[in-house]
Amino acid sequence: MKTKYWKKTISFLAAVCLSGSLLAGCGSQKSADSTQTENSEKTFVFGDTTFNPENEEADVNPHNTYAGWACIRYGIGETLFHYSDAMEIEPWLATEYENPDDLTWIITLRDDVSFSSGRKMDGEAVKECLEHLIEVHERARGDLMIDSITAEGQTVTIKTQVPKPTLLNYLSDPYGCIIDMQAGITEDGIVTGTGPYQVVSLTSGEKLELKKNETYWDGEPGFDQITVRTISDGDTLTMALQSGEIDGAYGMPYASYPLFENDDYTFSSCATSRAFFAHMNFESPIIQDEAVRKAIAMGIDKEGFVETLLDGNGYAAVGAYPDNFSFGGDAVQAESYDPAGAEKVLEDAGWVDRDGDGIREKDGEKLSIRWLTYPSRQELPLLAESAQATLKEIGIDVSINSTANHNSLRKDPTAWDVYASAMVTAPTGDPEYFFTTHCLDSSAVNNGHYHSDRLEELEKEMAVTFDTEKRGELAVQMQQTILDDHAFVFCSHLKMSMISRSDVTGLTAHPCDFYEITADLKPAE
Repeated sequence: MKTKYWKKTISFLAAVCLSGSLLAGCGSQKSADSTQTENSEKTFVFGDTTFNPENEEADVNPHNTYAGWACIRYGIGETLFHYSDAMEIEPWLATEYENPDDLTWIITLRDDVSFSSGRKMDGEAVKECLEHLIEVHERARGDLMIDSITAEGQTVTIKTQVPKPTLLNYLSDPYGCIIDMQAGITEDGIVTGTGPYQVVSLTSGEKLELKKNETYWDGEPGFDQITVRTISDGDTLTMALQSGEIDGAYGMPYASYPLFENDDYTFSSCATSRAFFAHMNFESPIIQDEAVRKAIAMGIDKEGFVETLLDGNGYAAVGAYPDNFSFGGDAVQAESYDPAGAEKVLEDAGWVDRDGDGIREKDGEKLSIRWLTYPSRQELPLLAESAQATLKEIGIDVSINSTANHNSLRKDPTAWDVYASAMVTAPTGDPEYFFTTHCLDSSAVNNGHYHSDRLEELEKEMAVTFDTEKRGELAVQMQQTILDDHAFVFCSHLKMSMISRSDVTGLTAHPCDFYEITADLKPAE
């Protein structure tokens, strides 16, 4: 069967983004190098807490770990397809596709796109890019399962090794940014894309300098120069926006929001599927105890965490996906906050406080867990502190290691018992992504070495299912499996906000959290 793009939409319900100015009182100063310089060049300075090696974004090379996020967020690269505000797949660098059989995808490309190097983006350029991607990027190789790629003019034909219902979704992942392989990838991870901006210089973990792509195909970029500054400390980010050192910010501490709730600034906010959640380490003897895992799940006050520590800037989670997905929210059941119930679970399993110090023990071993997390996502240290407090009330001692070195430590099963992290669980609008990355024997980041025969069987079915309603039903069963095993505890979902000065427009939050700096970002008129 031949299916044209516009007849076959892969879509699930998604968040509604809210963007608008919040009014009150107070002012800010413009810096000399912000918005417009004396020589009339329009410049924009963006502060971001997450652009750093700690988050596996050491550069802007989409073929390197998770650095594709920086490539797409900062307007350097674009993908063949992208997501609308309703999380429906739409053509971007492509115009349409045909799916004549379960293994074949024929993609037609736009004819008016060039890389910032000047090279025309044609089928051969896309072929070169995707072939290099699956050669060097383990996660992409496993997601895409590409057998062969052929190119002719403005057409690319991809054959997969197995039926791949979500191929277009995965091609819309940040690692799918189409880059000019003839222009190459520099030693410091600079690439040449098709986006509204091109890289001038990059200092990993510190600063990215961009300039306007003069030949951009989709409108006039709003700024001549853009600087992205990595500012991991929340107080420093706050002061930088207040003083006018920067013009916009991502990752602002929630406690600082009131400072910008006035007519000098604009907030753009959006519910996303980014989840803050805890992985259980099944290599840890103490976590292998089902009662301990269940008690941890019952002993974390998700509502209190969101309402008190996040000041309402989030949503308490049940499973991997928020309730604006048909397979999210209350479609599954998880342990509710029940300290008394958690205490009984531990008592029945033989965990008792025999020496009166408030911490339970069993067979001479204290009920102490090592909680690993990292500081670059402001919510995670707060979650650790919240869990530490509420778990202590039921007799579990929690020691916290919040470190930028978490990516190496999480790979050492002797270094932690619980690892709390953040990820967008459905960035492609489809539920399979979370399971293939985190929960299966073959998953690249199955940090806790979790295994479930049932989950593996359900994934085999999911992998060859094209019907979106059936995929949603399978996602519910798969979530329920990991929740019943207490393999993960999903604590909250992010309400993502970006803040910009009111003399800037177009810095708009998106539910997939991919798109930030676009051609629509420009000085207010």
